Amino acid sequence: MDTVCITVDGQTVEAPKSATVLEAARLAGVKIPTLCHHPELHPEGSCRVCLVQIEGARSLAASCVHPVAEGMVVHTHSPAVRDARKMVVELLLANHPADCLACERNGDCELQTIAAELGIRQVRFNGERRRGGKDASNPSLVRDPEKCILCGRCIRACSEVQGVHVYSFTKRGFHTEVSPAFGMGLDAAACTYCGRCAAVCPTGAITIKDDTAPVWEALADAGKHVVVQTAPAVRVALGEALGLPAASIVTGKMVAALRRLGFDKVFDTDFAADVTIMEEGNELLRRIKEGGVLPMITSCSPGWINFAELFYPELLPHLSTAKSPQQIFGALVKTYYAEKSGIKAEDIVSVSVMPCTAKKAEAVRPEMCDSGFRDVDYVLTTQELAAMIREAGLDFEALPEEEFDAPMGISTGAGVIFGSTGGVMEAALRTVYETVTGCALAKVELREVRGLEGIREAEIDLQGTIIRVAIAHSLRHARTLLEKVRAGEVDYHFIEIMACPGGCLGGGGQPRSKMADFRQRRMAALYECDERSGLRKSHENPAVQELYASWLQAPLSEKSHHLLHTHYKPQRRG
Repeated sequence: MDTVCITVDGQTVEAPKSATVLEAARLAGVKIPTLCHHPELHPEGSCRVCLVQIEGARSLAASCVHPVAEGMVVHTHSPAVRDARKMVVELLLANHPADCLACERNGDCELQTIAAELGIRQVRFNGERRRGGKDASNPSLVRDPEKCILCGRCIRACSEVQGVHVYSFTKRGFHTEVSPAFGMGLDAAACTYCGRCAAVCPTGAITIKDDTAPVWEALADAGKHVVVQTAPAVRVALGEALGLPAASIVTGKMVAALRRLGFDKVFDTDFAADVTIMEEGNELLRRIKEGGVLPMITSCSPGWINFAELFYPELLPHLSTAKSPQQIFGALVKTYYAEKSGIKAEDIVSVSVMPCTAKKAEAVRPEMCDSGFRDVDYVLTTQELAAMIREAGLDFEALPEEEFDAPMGISTGAGVIFGSTGGVMEAALRTVYETVTGCALAKVELREVRGLEGIREAEIDLQGTIIRVAIAHSLRHARTLLEKVRAGEVDYHFIEIMACPGGCLGGGGQPRSKMADFRQRRMAALYECDERSGLRKSHENPAVQELYASWLQAPLSEKSHHLLHTHYKPQRRG
């Protein structure tokens, strides 16, 4: 790799020829503040917070877009640089609401942090400010245009990572703003609710819709039986939100915290993931045997479901009819669990803790009431659960390790890897292989479907029967794969699609991480959970076996079709 030598604050740095000054400075251990820059997005240099002084240059340069050159001499904290940065940030603050104490991002706001680091204690500028009312019309996200600093991160995340293009800059000059096309509300835009925009927003301009208040209210109601399910990816991210090292596995402490918050039963979404595999795996085999629509595509990711309904309605017959684990769990809580425990369904409040903002929208879909009630009443993200734990004053690190409640807290390693891209595919193939062949897998790990490449392909040999599969994560990669399916260029049996980069572990409701490899760390932690499991195949889960033996009869039975399956329909928005 070609390199150049430059000098940063008196240090000689060898950097790749393709590097920017910002990247070279980081190699030297020098931190340059940024706002519009994000490591996963194309740099634009619009905010000018990262200004540096380059000897011989006529003006200060935006380090996030300025390329390095041999012999370049850079000063990152000269008086001119510090004064310019302060002025830029003061101008942003002058056009920003001064409601930090009541802001959803208080303590986690990049503008607030940079202002403190630059020593800004007063704003010299005063004048007209941009105005705009909050948009809370979207079931998952809230926009507050007054807190927007025009960094463009949301625009780039929605277009570059997801390929959806909901946002753009509109108007001109002082009146420039970021919004969906024609100023429409976020409910009317072709939004998939994935939350990628909220995940990259540096301020409180786009936030997750907060559902903690009604959950606190339910927990305080003695007449309600409040149960909670926790998604697999939450256990490897919650600790980070509460000050523990990145990707800490906090399953037992999470269970203990939920009990201390007042939940009557603490269950595991992994149980429903095992049920999903029983339904989805058998659906795949039926389609292969009976000439059904192939390839079959997984239906666990609601952001992906919205994307398909909005942009690929002609491919909806390819989607598995199995509901997501969240919704399968919700339907079983209000029926199977209610019946077994002798509690009326109307007295049960079903709460889920998810890494995903789109789960909030999924829970309010009219189809998700097959129990006769709303199957999942409230959806909390990992961030919201962390906020509740802090509000309750729990010392999370000091909590003991506790177990989920039976029977819907019993699960397998196959259920836990649902949280990673490729995990649903691997879990399904573990069961499909043994169902077809009648033989135990020689090796449970199917590493050919693991990894963080945008699109992955594999062939699985079921003792002579070849299953061709593909896996995609992020909606931009999903679009690439779906175009090939639509054009008839590929011949797969089974496709897994996850809306978020890395799968659920990188969901929009997860804690924001500054580590470049946080997805790899969380993925490794999930596979470690799998390896620790006594049971690693969904069909070996004794609680799932009991569910079918005593209540559902069999996968794809009439009862399971009624409760655990659904159909998707085209959406028209935007």
